[in-house]
Amino acid sequence: MDSTTVLGETLVIEGEIEGDETLVIQGTVRGEIRSKRDLVVDGTGLVEATVQTRRLSVRGHMQGDVKASDCVEVEPDGIMVGDIASPRVILADGSKFKGNIDSSQDG
Repeated sequence: MDSTTVLGETLVIEGEIEGDETLVIQGTVRGEIRSKRDLVVDGTGLVEATVQTRRLSVRGHMQGDVKASDCVEVEPDGIMVGDIASPRVILADGSKFKGNIDSSQDG
């Protein structure tokens, strides 16, 4: 069973986060994130970190390099600055992205 953890808008975390559940970030995280499940940077979220995950969805602001084993999606209001290594990358109309994409291998 896939559980979900939500880090609320008022939280500011600096350091490392590692887990085996879906993580929704509405606040601020700086450092490193390793998740075996999915990571969602919500509309109010700010992530300044290196990220390893299965699937990343960016609705807020993400700055840092990402390795995703399945997919990275930058949604219409999302902002992504950093390099992406993932077999699938989706940049929605209206999203903002600056960096490099490597889809030649698993993330």
